[in-house]
Amino acid sequence: MRLSIIPKSSGFTNSDDYPKMSHLFLFSFELAPSLTTMTTEQDECMGSVKGQLAKLFEVSLKITVPNEPDVEPLVAACNGKFGDYQCNNAMGLWSKIKGKGAQFRGPPAVGEAIKSNLPTSGMIESCSVAGPGFVNIVLSKNWMAKSIQKMLVEGIDKWAPLPPVKTAVVDFSSPNIAKEMHVGHLRSTIIGDTLARMLEFSKVKVLRRNHVGDWGTQFGMLIEFLFEMFPNFEDATETAIGDLQAFYKASKQRFDADPAFKERAQKAVVRLQGGEDKYRRAWAQICEISRNEFHKVYQRLRVHLEEKGESFYNPYIPGVIEALTKQGLVEESKGARVIFIEGINIPLIVVKSDGGFNYASTDLAALWYRLNEEKADWIIYLTDVGQQQHFDLFFKAAKRAGWLPHGDSSYPKATHVGFGLVLGEDGKRFRTRNTEVVRLVDLLDEAKSRSKDALIERGKGEEWTEEEIESTAEAVGYGAVKYADLKNNRLTNYTFNFDQMLNDKGNTAVYLLYAHARICSIIRRSGKDLEELKNKGRLVLGHKDERDLGLHLLQFAEVVEEACTNLLPNVLCDYLYNLSETFSKFYSNPECKVIGSDMETSRLLLCEATAVVMRKCFSLLGITPIYKI
Repeated sequence: MRLSIIPKSSGFTNSDDYPKMSHLFLFSFELAPSLTTMTTEQDECMGSVKGQLAKLFEVSLKITVPNEPDVEPLVAACNGKFGDYQCNNAMGLWSKIKGKGAQFRGPPAVGEAIKSNLPTSGMIESCSVAGPGFVNIVLSKNWMAKSIQKMLVEGIDKWAPLPPVKTAVVDFSSPNIAKEMHVGHLRSTIIGDTLARMLEFSKVKVLRRNHVGDWGTQFGMLIEFLFEMFPNFEDATETAIGDLQAFYKASKQRFDADPAFKERAQKAVVRLQGGEDKYRRAWAQICEISRNEFHKVYQRLRVHLEEKGESFYNPYIPGVIEALTKQGLVEESKGARVIFIEGINIPLIVVKSDGGFNYASTDLAALWYRLNEEKADWIIYLTDVGQQQHFDLFFKAAKRAGWLPHGDSSYPKATHVGFGLVLGEDGKRFRTRNTEVVRLVDLLDEAKSRSKDALIERGKGEEWTEEEIESTAEAVGYGAVKYADLKNNRLTNYTFNFDQMLNDKGNTAVYLLYAHARICSIIRRSGKDLEELKNKGRLVLGHKDERDLGLHLLQFAEVVEEACTNLLPNVLCDYLYNLSETFSKFYSNPECKVIGSDMETSRLLLCEATAVVMRKCFSLLGITPIYKI
């Protein structure tokens, strides 16, 4: 199935009924508080380091090149050889200003001026210019330590990005009614949930939409088959019907083989769409049985969605098509009604030649609703990459209608988030041995079962309660499935392999969950009251490994920003894995001994900060942390 978007104005009715969304946002995450210069310690200890440095360089650039308005600071983290961050504006500026009588003599001179004009800030320990004007920044260890300790006291939510988006629709999962959820729905559900979580963390109101396939001609077939199998159809349950996939297949075989049944099914569609009570009740019964099956999967994955399926938008379709027709966008073509897009040979069919509606009709109605009723700024659709062409055509039609701005960086905005296939060990689409698609609920149950077996083999059956075994097996098993998907760039295919994803070494959820549990164990063994240490103790980043870990922790906010901006969960996975590795380097260094050392309080606070950031990463990825192993 699919997902939905956002318009600038509807054209559906007059503007008094549905106000136009005339405000278009420039999409550039600003994570720091609004300021022209950093003047208070509170400002300097909030949000993204990159965002805060960008504010400083913004001031410098206005002083350095006052005649070049709206120059965006180009700030990026660097490899540490020359500094922690770098401003890379000098070369670009030089190409703009040379020949205009500028006082500079090349990019290095521009870089020196940018450096000299930087406002004074407690963030910066030192600043230098290298190569063709790169301005390198070394952060103050004292400022870094204070920022991390402030996060521990006030909570990591203070580090959340603040995108210029108030409301977003994330349309994901979207199975078809009367069909089993299978591994093909895995990626949409997992990726969609993570994107929703990241946006919610970023203070965006997220409408989690399940655009299920609950309308269309196939329901005539299903309803007639239900009547045959269960004359008293309202007594039909999941138990009575059994395998939904088998029920669907049997009805389809009957439809194809029996002309009389086919005729009854076609009439049933008309009766259903006409609102006849018996057919509506049968349709609702089939939908409810499917819904209960979907819930089993969502419950295991701890994914929350609000269902607004195809049937929800059906009443809006005629008005939307009429409005588009009045705009002169809908034309007759070979008996169908279509919208032509300049430069594309294939039009978007909005009414079929038989007068029926299709996916495009529903998508247009959903788009209109989300823009005008739900007031969404950003609508994100998650489907496989095979539907990219449909969304390209659909978005261009919406832009032609004036629903969406023509620029890709303006709001309201619609984005298709495509993803690759889940493959088996043979490199082909992941299936069971009898070539059937894998039921998602079975796959998740097996992941939990394998995780439980591994815990028993480690001797936890004698040490832990049954409840601890079950909860840990669930957290590790389901987390392993999610992380194995999310750590890959979503555009690529990935191979599903239980042995790899449940390995406790390497870049896996198991390794990361165990790493978090070890940090919690260190803190417990200290016997110290962490709340007291947060408020009375002092964090110091004296050793290089401590500083490296502190810097990595401080980059959390900008990593979430990047993952949100580009809709790439793997960016956050990479960060989490590198954080674990950086912590391991710190903790394994004899010079950074934690318990019993003179720096115990500071290092316990650093351990706790690492655990807090790891837990937030797990939360954003939809993974439940474990606290002991």
